[in-house]
Amino acid sequence: MNRFLATFFILFTTVVLGQLKKSTEIKGQLNAYGSNLEGVFVINLKSEQTVFTNETGYFVIKASVGDTLVFSGLQFKRKEVVLCAEDFQKIILDVHLVTMVHQLDEVVVRNYNSINAASLGIIPSNQRKYTQAERKLKTATDLNPSASLSGMAGGSISADPLINLLSGRTAMLKKELEVEKKESYIAMLEKMFEKEHFINRLQLPLDYVKGFKYYVMDNQKFTKVLEMNNKTTIEFLLGELAEKYKAIIACENE
Repeated sequence: MNRFLATFFILFTTVVLGQLKKSTEIKGQLNAYGSNLEGVFVINLKSEQTVFTNETGYFVIKASVGDTLVFSGLQFKRKEVVLCAEDFQKIILDVHLVTMVHQLDEVVVRNYNSINAASLGIIPSNQRKYTQAERKLKTATDLNPSASLSGMAGGSISADPLINLLSGRTAMLKKELEVEKKESYIAMLEKMFEKEHFINRLQLPLDYVKGFKYYVMDNQKFTKVLEMNNKTTIEFLLGELAEKYKAIIACENE
């Protein structure tokens, strides 16, 4: 009889573990002292699936035994949980997070833009690309000599750069270049996030959304991350900058 029970237990355990290795939904609940639990990232590192917690910290995500769940939010320290078989037997997976004050504990940036025209040999790897504003500025400031310094006879150097400098055209073209860069960054940002994201998620007043977009473009750290096209990190930084921007708005309205 005991041998029969042992055999049954082994078979039952094998079946259960086999089922748990398959991707299934796991339900969880966050808890943290005195913090808003809504909108926390829950990421399955193996499948790269991402979900958000609701206002009570509740979440549901597909996972398997051995998968690693990452919990990350602007107000919490990053936490990783490696799922074991016992976690799938629980009705609710309880996860405790530690709060922090607007600090990014760890930022992981992945760049998948290694394949391009230069790497394929279509264009030289060291070839500089110029935008329209950059070309105008280069043309306006390039001396473009037609004779060397050791033999000026029969040659000349264009006086246009000096005239442009004195007339203020060079300064105007530099400002135009800065505006062009900001507008290209804003276009990238608007492709990633709809207007509702700034209003509902970042809690920004509608009349201040456009100003906020220009505000974040003055932050060099943000524009560098934006160029890397890492949406998760960009969203983290947007949340931080939104809090600072709302503080500025509050001061101006006092």
